Amino acid sequence: MSMRTETTDKWVRGYVGSTTVVDSRDAVLFWEPEFPVPAYAFPRDDVRADLLRPSTAGRPKPSFYTPKGPVSEWYDVAVDDRVIEHAAWVRDDPAISDRIVLSWEPGVLDRWLEEDEEVIGHPRDPHKRVEALASTRHVQVSLGGTVVADSRSPVLLFETDLPTRFYLPREDVRLDLLVPTSNSSVCPYKGSADEYWRLPGVPDGDNLAWSYPDPFPAVGKVQDRIAFYNEVVDITVDGVQQPRPTSVFSKAGNRPS
Repeated sequence: MSMRTETTDKWVRGYVGSTTVVDSRDAVLFWEPEFPVPAYAFPRDDVRADLLRPSTAGRPKPSFYTPKGPVSEWYDVAVDDRVIEHAAWVRDDPAISDRIVLSWEPGVLDRWLEEDEEVIGHPRDPHKRVEALASTRHVQVSLGGTVVADSRSPVLLFETDLPTRFYLPREDVRLDLLVPTSNSSVCPYKGSADEYWRLPGVPDGDNLAWSYPDPFPAVGKVQDRIAFYNEVVDITVDGVQQPRPTSVFSKAGNRPS
């Protein structure tokens, strides 16, 4: 399957501290085959070459943020006394092999701007839409035969190419069964999910539920509610068992951890 690319009119900048690492008005969005999240590839002249060092470390452990195919060059980014390993690379694909890709993994570059607005997690996909709707559906969540949530006032979050998520009031979730974790994640459409929970003693029980304490205004209805990965829990809606969907998050390695 070939890589899909698309030009963008956005002015894109990335920073380490106050130092501009990339400043581009000629970025290209690309989608790795069978991976729904886009990334930017930049002309070499738009990236501070003096901050790049050929990486001598081996290939990093695969994660949500690492490239999904062959890489011809790896670079560390060095700003003052800070050296960030594997912060940039060249994808060995004809569509973007003359460009440089910079990681959006949290803790690598500190800040990304599209025009003058900060973006977190990954570039926003121009073909995606997110909508949060209040509902009175009866939603029950269980795993391993244990009911962990039961609600008649969910907020349904619809996001292009992903399963519908059910955000439930905290009082409808068995928080006495769930254990908080130190996990967190970011989403360019929803904001920062700073709370995660696990269900001990069951397969796939780690980081299966999360909450956004301060979501972006477009999805403000999910604030402080709790959602579960449909891919790993059993969900019944209005008495009908829902099949577990298949998505990029079906693989544990693609879920935030």
